[in-house]
Amino acid sequence: MEHSDPIIALLGIGTAVPVNRLDQADTARRLAEALKETPDSARWAKRIFKQCGVETRYTCEPNLLESAADCRYFPRNSLEDVPSTANRMETYKRESVPLGLEAAKKALLDGDVEVSTVTHLITVSCTGQFLPGMDTVLAKQLGLAATVNRIPLNFIGCAAGLKAVCLSRQIILGNSSARVLIVCVELCTLHIQPSSQRESLFATSFFGDGASACIVGTPGPDHKAIFQLGKEHSVLLPDSANEMVWELGDHGFDLYLSPSIPKLIGSLIPNQLEQMFAGGGNPDLWAIHPGGRGIVDILRERFELTVEQVRPSLSVLRDYGNVSSATILFVLQEMRRELTGDGSGPMSGIALAFGPGLTAEMIKFKYLPAAVIQEQQLSGAGV
Repeated sequence: MEHSDPIIALLGIGTAVPVNRLDQADTARRLAEALKETPDSARWAKRIFKQCGVETRYTCEPNLLESAADCRYFPRNSLEDVPSTANRMETYKRESVPLGLEAAKKALLDGDVEVSTVTHLITVSCTGQFLPGMDTVLAKQLGLAATVNRIPLNFIGCAAGLKAVCLSRQIILGNSSARVLIVCVELCTLHIQPSSQRESLFATSFFGDGASACIVGTPGPDHKAIFQLGKEHSVLLPDSANEMVWELGDHGFDLYLSPSIPKLIGSLIPNQLEQMFAGGGNPDLWAIHPGGRGIVDILRERFELTVEQVRPSLSVLRDYGNVSSATILFVLQEMRRELTGDGSGPMSGIALAFGPGLTAEMIKFKYLPAAVIQEQQLSGAGV
């Protein structure tokens, strides 16, 4: 970053989850009961539910808390009562906007940003669609200007939240007075499949629902702790297009996740990060999207990270599951909470997220406590 570039930062972060809480052990027990006619699948489901690193998740669908016999999403002999894709999209349309609105209001309050100053709205989701879209509804309900530049990023997977952050930085590099509101809403549990197949059970084991939002802009001298954004990097990894597949089905979206994904990330990402670090050494902070426990573990191994360095990612996975595109902002919020609680000084970091393609999105950042923001602005130093 050149000294003439504006300081661009995450000024505020907000998150929201539905009221329905899924306990992992209880969900595994009820699912195993639904799979009693296929005992091998039941045993496998119990094992993967225990090993995936999730203890609690949230869902917009209260039926997912019902008994095995009454849950319409669990495996059953007949598909007659299983919610269709149209049924699931009706639920998505009803439940997505309130969650996104809650997260957006929290982000605006957290960043002390007036609604009238928002110039761009980026909405992100891969778990549902409707028109007029969530971007138009949120713009009206938040009271954004009718002329706000709306950019929907739809159906591009778990990496999309970080993609939106990188895009926001590019927008502000071209117009330093711009302020970008990003709202990510994912209702992943709507796509739980009534299947005893391992691929479906694996996806069922760790995805959760939630929303996250952030404000990206140039900070004032009175802002509290922020993440200053630096160089971003996006790459389509070779020979991996079929490792993560997300298709429309008659009963929601059908997701396939290859068990080879952590190994591929572990072998391909180090070279990409070495290019970003340019021999400057590894950063202190690692905001890794916990697409699964295996992804965090392989990166921890490859870069010799400490337990503390991956704790924000694993804490979010434990408490919320994988919330697709919304997850990276949950991780950054948790990281900031730890850093402010510890009274930490400025620290360098890297954020990473992965999605279909396989795609990797990365951005360098620096944590700046409130006490040094004004000094940082005056010096013009970058990340």
